[in-house]
Amino acid sequence: LLRSRSLHAFYTDDGVLPRTALLAQHGPTHWSVHLASGEAWGQALLFAVAGVVAVALAVGYRTRLATAVSWLLLVSLHNRVPDVLNGGDVLLRLLLFWGLFLPLGARWSVDARHREPDEEVTGDYVAGVASAALLVQVVALYLTNAAFKLAGDVWVRGDGLRYVFSLGQFTVLLGEHLDQFPALLHVLDYVWLVTIALSFALLLLTGWPRALYAVALMGMHLGMVVTMRIDLFPLISVASLVPFLPATVWDRAAPLADRRPVRALDRWHRRLADTLPVVRVADVPPALSRVTARLSSAVVVVFLVLVVLWNVQFLGAAEVVGHEPVPEEAEPALQVTGTDQYWNMFAPDPLSVDGWVVAPAQLPDGSRVDAYRGGSVDWDRPEDVSSTYPTARWRKYLVGLWRYDTADRRQFAAYLCDRYERRHGVRPRQVTVYFVEQPTVVGVPDEDEPTERERLERHTC
Repeated sequence: LLRSRSLHAFYTDDGVLPRTALLAQHGPTHWSVHLASGEAWGQALLFAVAGVVAVALAVGYRTRLATAVSWLLLVSLHNRVPDVLNGGDVLLRLLLFWGLFLPLGARWSVDARHREPDEEVTGDYVAGVASAALLVQVVALYLTNAAFKLAGDVWVRGDGLRYVFSLGQFTVLLGEHLDQFPALLHVLDYVWLVTIALSFALLLLTGWPRALYAVALMGMHLGMVVTMRIDLFPLISVASLVPFLPATVWDRAAPLADRRPVRALDRWHRRLADTLPVVRVADVPPALSRVTARLSSAVVVVFLVLVVLWNVQFLGAAEVVGHEPVPEEAEPALQVTGTDQYWNMFAPDPLSVDGWVVAPAQLPDGSRVDAYRGGSVDWDRPEDVSSTYPTARWRKYLVGLWRYDTADRRQFAAYLCDRYERRHGVRPRQVTVYFVEQPTVVGVPDEDEPTERERLERHTC
């Protein structure tokens, strides 16, 4: 739903990245079903299919199939416009990948209600290479990000959060005021850094200590929701920590099932299960079932090893051992499955420059307008920098244009020409895209910081 707001701009041939431009930039491992159509209706259809399958996964109907299709469509969507992805996107597709090998529909699902008594899943625990891989994956995120941060200077000296909350492009709600409390941010910087650096404890602790550690991380992520505009990353991170909650937590939460709201939800879920058709799958011969289970475990082990090596590789291990830890032949497997990953969020140091986009367009009558934000051209710092980016994905894309000099700059300028003509019936003669830079100096008010205009692209429409 969130992505659909920019469906035309990001996923069609009339947007910022036509299919021809994407294919010119990436190789065959960068596959995408979304390349089948460059029209809005084709993308809307794929979005609708993904939505239906996501609902099926949420209620636990044909759970394994829904997980597989959701994962395939998500990797496809990510490959269609990689420049708008954030850490939450990568984490979500990884959770779906590892979920392929886990019994996600064993409890609290339509599938569970549809089972015959003799098909009931026995036992209250899931322990195996797949569950271990899921836990290691989540911890790898925190450890890798901590290692990146420790390699820099800003986080180590306690100024990381001060820089983050000095960036108007990220801050919302409470985050817009936190830079007024430097001592608090200094303490929270070290609290966050130590917490993620010691996150390996999640794999060692059991019972309530593990639960408390996971809940502490959840609380920190929920704090991001009310302070930072980083899309769904905090909520997906919270979801990724749920598997660390031990059985004691769920046993203690069991009485909540008798509460009125939960009973109402249970009745709705039961009615849904009665409405949906029961799909019976033919019994698999025991011998084939054992072979499939062993093959599945082998795949998990191989990808777990590759994922660990991949993260180690991006921490500079090649300089230590003299070669890349991940074999060159194995990299396509990670890229095709979407298990390649990068956890350098705000690391090794946060951005030290804030900024916004201004795109003066010259019209046929000689007047000038801002083809990006609309209205007259205004170079002054906006009252709310984050609001100049329609969504967090737009910010990711536009800041990427500023940081990396690629052909995407030309595509964006051409898109602004076409968009202005569609909206106003007049085609500009020329559009020039600028990124107005404002260095971040902690402790100095935004209005006192100088600005500098960097021209990204000049395009004749």
